[in-house]
Amino acid sequence: MTKVEALPYEDRTVYSVGAFNRGVADWLARLPSVWVEGEVTELRRHDRWATVFFTLKDPADGSCLGVTMARGRFDGLRLGLADGERVHVLGRPELYAQRGEFRLRALTIERFGLGAHLAALERLKAKLAGEGLFAAERKRPLPLLPRRIGLVTGNDAAAKRDVLAAVRSRLPGASVRVAETHVQGPRAAAEMVEALRTLCDEPDVDVIVLTRGGGSFDDLLPFSDERLVRAVAGCRVPVVSAVGHEQDTPLCDLAADVRASTPTAAGRLVVPDVSIVLDGLDRSRAALERAVRRTLEREAQRVGRAAERLRAAPRLALERERLRVERAHERLRQTPALAVERKRAALETVAGKLVALSPRATLGRGYAIVRTESGVVSSVVDVAAGERIEVTVADGGFGARVEDGT
Repeated sequence: MTKVEALPYEDRTVYSVGAFNRGVADWLARLPSVWVEGEVTELRRHDRWATVFFTLKDPADGSCLGVTMARGRFDGLRLGLADGERVHVLGRPELYAQRGEFRLRALTIERFGLGAHLAALERLKAKLAGEGLFAAERKRPLPLLPRRIGLVTGNDAAAKRDVLAAVRSRLPGASVRVAETHVQGPRAAAEMVEALRTLCDEPDVDVIVLTRGGGSFDDLLPFSDERLVRAVAGCRVPVVSAVGHEQDTPLCDLAADVRASTPTAAGRLVVPDVSIVLDGLDRSRAALERAVRRTLEREAQRVGRAAERLRAAPRLALERERLRVERAHERLRQTPALAVERKRAALETVAGKLVALSPRATLGRGYAIVRTESGVVSSVVDVAAGERIEVTVADGGFGARVEDGT
């Protein structure tokens, strides 16, 4: 303990400023560690600084308390604190003697009620995930050029201005229907659910943006309300969620079709850049012109070929008819000779048959014809012994008499 010496002045004891500050600092150092609740403001952290500085403010009456914490200890907590968050700080009171500044030297920091809230959110998250509300396959693509954009946000909020500015800078003629609601506090979730349903019922709204700026853990709790999460998942049109800072992930982000890191990014997502659209239209128009030109050229060539065939058709028809007539004439010219030849061949065939079947041909093979006065002898009973017969052979005939009959 530093010894504090007073300066004697006649009838009084007087301390120098440094001595007084050191004495108070020594006395404060003997006090135990305490928990202090308040809202974080004026948070200052720099990589080159060994200490993090912020102020705790009492939301009830505005009372303030300066707080310091070693940067390594602060970073090790990984809280990602931002101004406005409500916390519990464990620390020791101290006085910076050099400047007489009273402050709290923080040993650890906890978000107020964080454990219970996180446990409840994890249970709700698991329940909704089990129902498929966060499934990737149910995410819908955003429309390329929406007829009207729905915007659910706080009244007079920077987030609203950021979305509108981004939309109108990219597509000046875009139509936006704004539904202003509370975005924090006990009324926020119900009002946002009603705003979503109202916008979903409007037939020309093709996409909805749900947004608010950064805030404390408590401020963003309405965006993890089960009613709002189910309303986002059940909306008939795609929903873009742009809530808080990039590190914040309320449950409505998981249920939305698209998550945007900032309100400005959400505005850029829901509408195309008009210059890019116009460039695309120009390219499409040029491609269409080329396609039409090629089609017309092909059709012109086809028509030309058809015209050439039509011009050549009479000549080709006449040539085919000439050839047909010549072939017919040749057939007619050859027909008599062919007919005579066929008749001659037929007569020769018949003559051959007649020759083969004639009696003379039979006689030539050594046979003879025997006749009596009664006719040709075909059986032994037709002749009698002593009867005169006429015998005809191949080269003539002679007479004979039957000597004996068998």
